[in-house]
Amino acid sequence: MENLFTYSTELSKVIPEEEITRYLDRGKDFINEQEIWDKLRKNASPSSSRIREILKKSLSIQTLEPDETACLLNVENEDLWEEIFETAGKVKKIVYDNRIVTFAPLYCSSYCINNCLYCAFRRENNLVKRRKLSLEEIREEVEVLAGEIGHKRLIVVYGEHPTTDVDYIRETIRTIYEVKVKTKNGYGSIRRVNVNAPPMSREDLRKLKDVGIGTFQVFQETYHHETYKRVHPEGTIKSDYHWRLYCMHRALEAGIDDVGIGVLFGLYDWRFEVMGLLYHTRELEKSFGVGPHTISFPRLEPAFNTPFVQETEYRVSDKDFKKLIAVIRLSVPYTGMIITAREPKEIRQEMIKIGCTQTDASTKIGIGAYSDRYNEQEAERQQFILGDTRSLDEVVREFAQEGYLTSFCTAGYRCGRTGKCIMELLKSGKEAKFCKLNAILTFREWLDDFASDRTKEIGEKLITQEMEEVRRQIPTAYPKLLAYYQRI
Repeated sequence: MENLFTYSTELSKVIPEEEITRYLDRGKDFINEQEIWDKLRKNASPSSSRIREILKKSLSIQTLEPDETACLLNVENEDLWEEIFETAGKVKKIVYDNRIVTFAPLYCSSYCINNCLYCAFRRENNLVKRRKLSLEEIREEVEVLAGEIGHKRLIVVYGEHPTTDVDYIRETIRTIYEVKVKTKNGYGSIRRVNVNAPPMSREDLRKLKDVGIGTFQVFQETYHHETYKRVHPEGTIKSDYHWRLYCMHRALEAGIDDVGIGVLFGLYDWRFEVMGLLYHTRELEKSFGVGPHTISFPRLEPAFNTPFVQETEYRVSDKDFKKLIAVIRLSVPYTGMIITAREPKEIRQEMIKIGCTQTDASTKIGIGAYSDRYNEQEAERQQFILGDTRSLDEVVREFAQEGYLTSFCTAGYRCGRTGKCIMELLKSGKEAKFCKLNAILTFREWLDDFASDRTKEIGEKLITQEMEEVRRQIPTAYPKLLAYYQRI
């Protein structure tokens, strides 16, 4: 527990004032709460014709205006919601086709100097078991993830603490990329390391850029200023709303191509939070010409010795959860949308149909849990309780049965299809067809190296269908695809 509270009296050293004030407009940020509520009120009871106009715009892969998103959020007619869900699924198909990207979270430490009311890792929770992984322990975790399960992508997660600063993060990422594990037909490795970490200065973010990170995630948790202040107590770094809000600005200025934003639904009104995500998206588009690579929408889940989770008045029902996911898909039609193992199997299945493009599997969030190989959740070792702990093999098999192609391709990141480049491909619909080719090839590789016999059988049937679709729809690419497939 050494140094657990170091930052509490040194906030000015951690948060350079200039790296906040330079973005403010006469001292104000881009989340205008009065404006958001005015738009939600002004667009109450929208007509069916108005909603259908908005749906048509989404199908052209354009970011919606705040008034348009407010209209969608105010729909009450259940039949009209069915049209919204159907259109969200169509938008996803246009942009991403039937591909699904999988990943695993790797929690590197549970030490944190913040005191967020909803988090089991908050500094005042003296009952939680804390641990920080050494580089050798990181290596052991990755050997399981890449060599036994078959993951190619990770999201590495860090608490805010002096012992897990940017230098520690850099060394863990280097270690992850170094691991090569023998598999049945080759070598397993992690090819894309996304990062979920505290906000940083531009200088530190440039250090992360240099080590080769993928997407850099920082979730605002809630865009409502007063709620943010209430759940993130004073005297902690996270209590500074603006330091967090403008982290994506600093990341893009530091040269990081892909950024991910998100909200922890259940802290405040879900309609307001969806509007906040849209305002954040439009601010990034206006300032940098590129929006978020991903948007996440975790809901509050039970957490060890954390009563706030049960006390919140803003809990999001499954019905409203489906609505907010559909509205996000339509409002920011090009973005990747992440639904995680926080949610139970049935919810994940339904939400993937209407817009989600990424999910985790074989998920363990206890520190060191993969190499420890424990199968039961241990609440005192976790930030929260998971809703779905199925294996990657089970998840991939289910996707294949439903016609979804799990892509293990990371070629785009190595050849520069990131940032503005990938946004242009996504908005034009070209990425959907372009990436299907590599998705087929990498799926074949994964089946050969990691799949159970049943999953392999179902996966091969899907590949036959996908190959035929390429032959019909992209005949010029088919000969090369077939040659590469035969080599595999």
